[in-house]
Amino acid sequence: MVTGSVETAANQVSDVYEGQFGPFTLTAADRRSVLVYRAGLGVAALGFAAGVVLTLLGGDLHVVSWLYSLFWLALGVSLATIHIYLAPLHRALQIFWAIGGLASLWVAHRFDTPFAQTVYDQPLTILGVGFTFAALTGIFFKEGFCFGRLETKILTPLVPLLLLGHLTGMLPLPWEKGVLVTWAVCFAVFALRKAIQPIPPDIGDKSVFDYLKQQRTAVRA
Repeated sequence: MVTGSVETAANQVSDVYEGQFGPFTLTAADRRSVLVYRAGLGVAALGFAAGVVLTLLGGDLHVVSWLYSLFWLALGVSLATIHIYLAPLHRALQIFWAIGGLASLWVAHRFDTPFAQTVYDQPLTILGVGFTFAALTGIFFKEGFCFGRLETKILTPLVPLLLLGHLTGMLPLPWEKGVLVTWAVCFAVFALRKAIQPIPPDIGDKSVFDYLKQQRTAVRA
């Protein structure tokens, strides 16, 4: 994605790279956005894994519901700072996240049972809540496409498999538990590997972003 670099002077805060459509610079703000993106993924993965562990151990489902809220908020932070060349796709993932959040809020206040219990007992709620996980799957797909990570290639089909399997009642409970554990483990591995990945590849070729922006401006003119 980034083809090369020219080191800047020590007292400068940006690096110059040669992109597909010309040179571009990576600034301190660019790097901070990547760190925020990765932090969001880390918190989301931690919240999700903790929720899975508590659920399987028969813990307090009210706590699991709060962990879902933490997961959803952290995912939103990542979606706000992720670098995706296609602006419509980026916007679509953010819309999915928002729809999933509104649906989750409705479910949480519509039923007396804890949110996590309601989603399990009322599979049709996945038709709304599932938009949150569609946004997450979009991140997995993007990361798998850009970096070829094995865990994201597993997660991309695994997430809809579990949701649709529970929605239709086609997955037996032991299978659901196994898929859920696999999801939590792969998500944690993904977040950990992102934490140690070099920053520039996560930013991508900024000359492509500039080119696409110019194209959109020309179309509107």
